[in-house]
Amino acid sequence: MGTVPWTVYAPTRRKEHWKLPNGMCWSTVELKVKRLQMRIAKAAKQRRYRLMRSLQWILAHSYYAKLLAVRRVTSNRGKSTPGIDGVVWKTSRQKMRAVKRLKRRGYKAKPLRRVYIPKRYGKMRPLGIPTMHDRAMQALYALTLSPVAETWADPNSYGFRNGRCCADAHVMCYNALAGRHCAQWILEADITSCFDEISHQWILDNIPVDRKMLTSWLKAGYIDRGSLYPTLRGTPQGGVISPVIMNMTLDGLEARAKQSVPWYIPGTTQRPGVNVIRYADDFVITCKSKQLLQERVVPAVVSFLKERGLHLSAEKTRTVHIEQGFDFLGQHVRKYDGKFLMKPSRTAVQGLHAAVKAILRAHSGGDVWSMIRQLNQTIRGWCNYHRHSVSSKIFNRFDTWLFWAIKRWLHRRHPNKGRRWIRGKYYRYAHGNQWTFFAAGNAGNGTKHHRDLLNAGRISIIRHVKLRAEANPFDPAWTGYFKDRVTKRRSSNQDGRFVQDAWWPDDTGCFKSA
Repeated sequence: MGTVPWTVYAPTRRKEHWKLPNGMCWSTVELKVKRLQMRIAKAAKQRRYRLMRSLQWILAHSYYAKLLAVRRVTSNRGKSTPGIDGVVWKTSRQKMRAVKRLKRRGYKAKPLRRVYIPKRYGKMRPLGIPTMHDRAMQALYALTLSPVAETWADPNSYGFRNGRCCADAHVMCYNALAGRHCAQWILEADITSCFDEISHQWILDNIPVDRKMLTSWLKAGYIDRGSLYPTLRGTPQGGVISPVIMNMTLDGLEARAKQSVPWYIPGTTQRPGVNVIRYADDFVITCKSKQLLQERVVPAVVSFLKERGLHLSAEKTRTVHIEQGFDFLGQHVRKYDGKFLMKPSRTAVQGLHAAVKAILRAHSGGDVWSMIRQLNQTIRGWCNYHRHSVSSKIFNRFDTWLFWAIKRWLHRRHPNKGRRWIRGKYYRYAHGNQWTFFAAGNAGNGTKHHRDLLNAGRISIIRHVKLRAEANPFDPAWTGYFKDRVTKRRSSNQDGRFVQDAWWPDDTGCFKSA
């Protein structure tokens, strides 16, 4: 097994790694941990609980697993964000010292540092930031819990799971709603403060991980504006193991929804067409009968969530017809006169416009070269996310909007210059377009080169192939399947970057789309 890429890197960026002792390499460390995780998944599949817990104990005390746990918390986007102690691990000596300190005996989690980030509609989302040591301990035990979570997960759950992404959920929406005789009614559901409201007692009784460690994390409390507050329920959103716990809390929702309806719609020979498509705590449920959806499925979902201390949001939960359409994970899903179309939602387009405007404002008197670099990163990332749907018209429409936005920006930047001067300085013929916005730079050897603004219309539409529902990255039978998917995704990648391998989650716990 070759070296497994850990995160997404640009071609010119070097891998961040630290030197291992005794001549070990990271591929060997990953292989050792992977083999033990496969044994845990096999025991979980066979419901051999004592063997499963014994293997989890061995992995939690493994030197290789501790190396990977420290590597994860020191290589993700939060590696420079300290907890209440203000400590971050940057040097190789600090990281190796942290590996030796990852011990269960005498461990007690420190309180979280509470921070707030803005949400879409002006509200603030609370985040709990653990210390680096607590994050590494959570990452260590997340390695033991992930094989169990993958083995017992719902078939159509796609958030915070290895090898799955939003595009899989979008394709499942197509499979469940696009046909002529498919379901017509959709329950668009949202759980109120899912991370913050999960019952601690339910977690302790049902999550198969070390109870002492789990209690220490759940009851750690948090510090907000200098005051210590207890945590009576929920799991912190900034915790490494929290996404796995949240996923396992909602596993079983799909089976409960399907069991709540009869095998056939009463008075007909039609199946009810119940499908649950979930990404993290956002999910939609389809059904052919509105009456069954409201009278059978919704009460079953409410009862399922109540057992876990959760409830549906009255504001965001609604029942819609497919002809009316709904937004799901940045896509607007709807049938237009019987034709199923999925395209970027209006909110997603407005978010892209706002991001571009912020970049233009930040570079009103700055370097055009760096501004084009930021614009290209933003546009390419947004288009790569939406390139699996019906997006060509929206991409071209965005190019038109961006052309006039940059033209207004140039006239504000040079109020005393004419249109011919601006065109000669900032536009050139490239890629079949005579109005390509560019910036000139020096290659360092006396030659000049150009950086062109990315044209969203040049991003080709590529249909995503959904991951098989029963695929498990910790099952040896599926190893070749996941390797083939990674190879195909690399070949279809349009920005030259390496995509993340299916084996390992990123800092949020989910497989990032290319």
